[in-house]
Amino acid sequence: MIPGRMNSREMRRLMAQMGIKSTEMDDVKKVIFVGKEKDYVIENAQVTMIEAQGVKTFQVVGDFRETPKKQEGKKEETFPEDDIKLVMDQTGVAREKAIEALKAASGEPAQAILNLTQK
Repeated sequence: MIPGRMNSREMRRLMAQMGIKSTEMDDVKKVIFVGKEKDYVIENAQVTMIEAQGVKTFQVVGDFRETPKKQEGKKEETFPEDDIKLVMDQTGVAREKAIEALKAASGEPAQAILNLTQK
């Protein structure tokens, strides 16, 4: 057990006897833990790496904050209204079908019309 009144020098000596190494990581300024729904950020971080029996453990102290992840929805493809109407007029299909054809034709109305009329 560790006595209640031990100075830092004695603590370091005792840790060395037990095979525990403690290293300050002075060049670390920020630590980010990436989660599924939010990230955890520690600014002005003071990081200590403690190595014992081949296992590295990190102690992090600093200003803590959570940041929610941005919703990454699928970007909806949009086509000029004139292209949609042209495909609809030339093929007689509904708007949704014309948009699907434009998607399949990489936005090229002529190719979309050809694809729809050749079916």
